[in-house]
Amino acid sequence: MNEENASHARGPIGIFDSGIGGLTVAAAIRNRLGNEDIFYLGDTARVPYGGKSRQTVERYSVEISGLLLAEGAKAIVVACNTASALALEKLRSLFRAPILGVVAPGADAAATQSKNGKIGVIGTRATIASGAYERAIRLLRPEAQVSSVPCPLLVPLIEEGLLEDPITDLVLARYLSPLLEKGIDTLVLGCTHYPLLKTAIARCVPGVQLVDSAENCALALAALLRQESMQNPDPARTGHFRVALSDSSDAFLRVAERHLSLPIGEVELRSVQGSSPVG
Repeated sequence: MNEENASHARGPIGIFDSGIGGLTVAAAIRNRLGNEDIFYLGDTARVPYGGKSRQTVERYSVEISGLLLAEGAKAIVVACNTASALALEKLRSLFRAPILGVVAPGADAAATQSKNGKIGVIGTRATIASGAYERAIRLLRPEAQVSSVPCPLLVPLIEEGLLEDPITDLVLARYLSPLLEKGIDTLVLGCTHYPLLKTAIARCVPGVQLVDSAENCALALAALLRQESMQNPDPARTGHFRVALSDSSDAFLRVAERHLSLPIGEVELRSVQGSSPVG
């Protein structure tokens, strides 16, 4: 590796989400690639992206990606299901840096792991309405029977820190029982918040394999960095972790910090509107 390539490989992994839920993806990446620097940007000023037009989501994603690349990011992870579904093609057409979303890794894992081809997907209303997981799964496994359920109450429960609470268990049972009736053997957690409920979800769907999009995204990123020879050249170092938000944080930031064991220090406030594409 020449000096220029080595310097680029030392750049951070840029991760963005419409809010703070994507910290589950950041945590999975940090656990798997602990020597890599990570710069996480949550667009809390404009959350949620769900319900906004494709053009708007593309514009937001381009602005944030431009900012991350200006910070020296060597790769970008779109830790937002809505942006992964609507903006990846646009981002890849504009930027040279490798760009990875959360939908394809999760869909690939589900298509590969399911034994009976009956796969469930849970997510926000916007993600389920986009049909992104269904399309991605059927592209890999055309005969798959994919059943999707929107779960709008889960994110508020998670952000309130009610991860192990009878109310959460009741809500999960209501959402998941139709999927169990359809005989699914694999369930995709199609929202970046949902890995925080993995234990509770597992109780509700005994015997069903859970596909954690965050963990599968981290696996896909590790493979991508190897393929592109972009791993940080110092395997013994401990990577730096930075968090920036486009508006002041809320209580969920500390819920995520506690349950994900992330070293969130001082949070930066960054303006992303009008950021020009770089890269």
